Amino acid sequence: MCGIAGLLSQSRGELDATVARMVAAIRYRGPDDSGIWSDPAAGVGLGHARLSILDLSPEGHQPMSSCSGRYVLSYNGEVYNFGELRSELEAAGTTFRGRSDTEVMLAAFDAWGIETSVKRLVGMFAFAVWDNHTQTLTLGRDRLGEKPLYYGWQGQTFLFGSELKSLKAHPAFRAEIDRDALALLLRHNYIPAPYSIYQGISKLVPGCLLTVSLSQRTPQTKAFWSSRQCVEVGLAHPFEGSEAEAVSRLEALLKEAIGRQMVADVPLGAFLSGGIDSSTVVALMQAQSSRPVKTFTIGFHEEGYDEAIHAKLVARHLGTEHTELYVLPKEAMDVIPRLPTLYDEPFSDSSQIPTCLVSELARRHVTVSLSGDGADELFGGYNRYFWATTIWRRIGWVPQSIRTALAGALTALPPSAWNRVFQRFARFLPEGWRYANPGDKLHKLAETLAVATPEEIYFDLVSHWKHPAEVVRGAHEPPTVLTDQTQWANLPDFERRMMYLDQMTYLPGDILTKVDRAAMGVSLETRVPFLDHRVVEFAWSLPLSMKIRDGQGKWLLRQMLYRHVPKALIDRPKMGFGVPLDKWLRGPLKGWAEELLDETRLQREGYFDSRPIRSKWADHLSGERNWSYYLWDVLMFQAWLEANS
Repeated sequence: MCGIAGLLSQSRGELDATVARMVAAIRYRGPDDSGIWSDPAAGVGLGHARLSILDLSPEGHQPMSSCSGRYVLSYNGEVYNFGELRSELEAAGTTFRGRSDTEVMLAAFDAWGIETSVKRLVGMFAFAVWDNHTQTLTLGRDRLGEKPLYYGWQGQTFLFGSELKSLKAHPAFRAEIDRDALALLLRHNYIPAPYSIYQGISKLVPGCLLTVSLSQRTPQTKAFWSSRQCVEVGLAHPFEGSEAEAVSRLEALLKEAIGRQMVADVPLGAFLSGGIDSSTVVALMQAQSSRPVKTFTIGFHEEGYDEAIHAKLVARHLGTEHTELYVLPKEAMDVIPRLPTLYDEPFSDSSQIPTCLVSELARRHVTVSLSGDGADELFGGYNRYFWATTIWRRIGWVPQSIRTALAGALTALPPSAWNRVFQRFARFLPEGWRYANPGDKLHKLAETLAVATPEEIYFDLVSHWKHPAEVVRGAHEPPTVLTDQTQWANLPDFERRMMYLDQMTYLPGDILTKVDRAAMGVSLETRVPFLDHRVVEFAWSLPLSMKIRDGQGKWLLRQMLYRHVPKALIDRPKMGFGVPLDKWLRGPLKGWAEELLDETRLQREGYFDSRPIRSKWADHLSGERNWSYYLWDVLMFQAWLEANS
């Protein structure tokens, strides 16, 4: 795990010093070593910050040149099948100096070319490779988007890097905020690829290669792997075995993926929440380990936010070396001032806070940690897969005009008025109708009543601000995978369409971004076994009934886990990995938030229409509505803007 940075420029002066500054900005991603390679005649410079995981010797130093001298590579990630590729290359006559996967990648490029080689890689990666023969720079990003990669022209210079910090270290960088991208942040709590917060800078889309040269300034992008093709092939060639065979096949694939990802020359462990996903990973790790696996959990004292007790029980059953840390609210909130720098692009999934804390805990003991991310998208784990379908089933048959009228009636009264109505008749209501804030829930229901298609329900569920371009001054919300149906896979049912869209957007844009920045901020490598592309391809070949059954997701994954962990230890409602943000904003974070949301300040900075923000802030403080997620989107941008001014 490392950080990469570099440039291609018609201005050829001081390449080494410039690239060195770019690497220094992300040195925490690779504190063990750093390197610079440049060719002033070609105007190219590559930089690397190394976190040593495999082959700790100097033979793993980057940037690294291929034996032929044709290619020079700067690479972030891990290739888990490098051993097999190395054996094949050795059989063909290739000799190696060290034991690194970097050297294997370069030998593969020499032997098979870049595109053919990348298609054969099993792993996570972002890389830049310079071809001395063609004078061409190629960037690549792994299939699912585990590793980040930014790029773009700034004047006469093409810049790239693992994080925006490295690009900003170049003197040609123009930090001009993209208001359209800011609107996307308010919608999703992250900025989806290919957009970034800065004009002229893009994220490389997962599963793609990009080529650029001084003679061909327009980057040429080509997919070497496609999520859409993956799911459509899976649908066309479904798994035809029995349920028992499917369980065994899944276990074999995951066991192999996890076994590969347990290879490291440094201490290794795993995050463990006690949920299905992390418990599966840890169970299969322990089954292949001769010593107790190191596992890590963060606990909270607040009711409804603590999974540590469940993790402890799973750890005890599996026999892991378990470390847990109960965090006080102040300790969690102390993370917040660091977020704008750590996430150098505005990012507002509040579970970033516990993710930072568990990463810090793990790093005290290990250098590599496996996680259970990705299983929800593959096996139907998110609640919205059930809620959206249920809502549409109940309302879809009602004419849209009637639903629209009913929505208008529900919102005619403010939430506080509805609360008084429900309070007056509470004793006559069934137990399941006695909510803490029924008015808030009725208004949320009204948002979904007027939709025309089930996809609109999904879009509503994954949206924060419903009309963000009306909140961001001068913004026009650009198209994304979610709004451009030409990018959708041809899937027969609503549930799988949601899972596909989450895999394309939410997974790389939110989940993987959150974990990468939190972990790399403390020089911790994270690995995600569920995103081994062979596991992904198998998951998409399964019938929906093996994923969602009896109103519950991850059916097949559960059956596999029951072979290792008693059902009673893991069968419980999905909790998520969150913090009591709504209460914090009304309490200890109130002063901090008020300063960032000050009306005069918002008007002076000029990015937002202050009226809807101040209105939601007032509603939230009064307890009338829970607008914490909406407000956190704005607060994280405001804090980021302050830190980057």
